[in-house]
Amino acid sequence: MKLSGKNAVVTGGGSGIGEAIAGNLAAEGCRVVIAGRNVEKLREAAARYKGQPAIQVHALDVADRTSVDKLFTWAAKTIGPVHILVNAAGINIKNRSMAEMSPDDWDQIMAINATGAYNCIHAVLPQMRPRHDGLIINISSTSGKRAWKLGGVAYSASKFALAALSTAVANEEAANGIRVTTICPGEVDTPILANRPTPVSAEHRARILQPDDVAATALMVALLPPRAHVAEIVIKPTMQEYV
Repeated sequence: MKLSGKNAVVTGGGSGIGEAIAGNLAAEGCRVVIAGRNVEKLREAAARYKGQPAIQVHALDVADRTSVDKLFTWAAKTIGPVHILVNAAGINIKNRSMAEMSPDDWDQIMAINATGAYNCIHAVLPQMRPRHDGLIINISSTSGKRAWKLGGVAYSASKFALAALSTAVANEEAANGIRVTTICPGEVDTPILANRPTPVSAEHRARILQPDDVAATALMVALLPPRAHVAEIVIKPTMQEYV
């Protein structure tokens, strides 16, 4: 139980990467809250985790600052000060090209993938600074390193923004003992694949990353001592190009 005594909030924790990370943190003794818009999905995810301590749930719309503030106020009272924040909430759309997507599509993706992470970071930092300790893990994408056609215009832009946010905050907050890590996965078999323009086959899903692969990466970062800061990690399927 290497994370016993630590408390974590995982956004987007109802499925996919967020759910897998929450389970890995809890398995190491961390008290974990998973948060997202679909409370029923959160409850189902928490029930799938059979270990102790049990994973708790809380409603959250990362694009709504009032909702974000309510979450972190509640978490501080319920599980204690937040030591680890994982920003795993993210969306994409089917119509991903500049010609096909609408301005509303752009606004929604930026609000959740980029501004949503900013809102959560802004809310948790006041808890971390006085302790001179804290870890923030942002789940970006290889689309935040390379503007792949696969990810699309808005998704790529949002993930580039998230990567820049991570680096800027890490540099500013290092003096306060706060570490910020960006994890950039390639293709991962998660529910977001349902929004691919072309359906993804079972064979393809089997060849790409699984949520547990990304979760293992996040756990490795979380288990490092405070003196060690991993700024960024790219993890991708062996078969996926990265040029």
